[in-house]
Amino acid sequence: MKILLIEDEKELSRSITEYLQKENYICESVLTFNDAMEKINLYLYDCIIVDINLPDGSGLDVIRSLKEMKSESGIIIISAKISLDDKVTGLGIGADDYLTKPFHLPELNARIKSIIRRRSFGGVNEIAFQDICIAPDQKEVTVNGQPLVLTRKEYDLLIFFISNKDRVLTKESIAEHLWGDEMDMADSFDFIYTHIKNLRKKIMEKGGADYIRTIYGMGYKFTASAV
Repeated sequence: MKILLIEDEKELSRSITEYLQKENYICESVLTFNDAMEKINLYLYDCIIVDINLPDGSGLDVIRSLKEMKSESGIIIISAKISLDDKVTGLGIGADDYLTKPFHLPELNARIKSIIRRRSFGGVNEIAFQDICIAPDQKEVTVNGQPLVLTRKEYDLLIFFISNKDRVLTKESIAEHLWGDEMDMADSFDFIYTHIKNLRKKIMEKGGADYIRTIYGMGYKFTASAV
């Protein structure tokens, strides 16, 4: 899961980023409004955490821009302001949640998980697709009731596929989702093929079907359909 943190307090930004990375999120961070706008125009995120007060603009304007772009990212406002007006405004223009500083990092994590579940999987605590069952909070996967041992990238790839089932995903979108800014250093997308091959093999070894379809010249589709 990919997170963008927009927070101008350097120490707070660092502590949140480090915490979320330890929780196995891909977390990118920016300190300014202009950098935030550049990020949201270039990349897609599962959840965006945004402070209202930025040195060169307002986090509320970031949210307005996301809504104009019809972004599907979850949005959490974090702010030292306790004004009811700010909270009402933020939620009214499209934010999903609001946390007042200071807050506990595990609470932020819980809010992120809740938003991602609600937006991608209808709020369920357990994700099911055919013979695959996923418990996101525990990061446990079973196929036909048998535990499926996946690497972190394989797990993230499976979640990305299922949350976009029946859609064609390009190699570029898969790489950008799994690696974030680090993908810019890659010479090729061969590593995507390797992760897909390993994920397919592990699912089928547990008796699952081959749900990953290669769409020539376009990318991949995760589907139960034979087409």
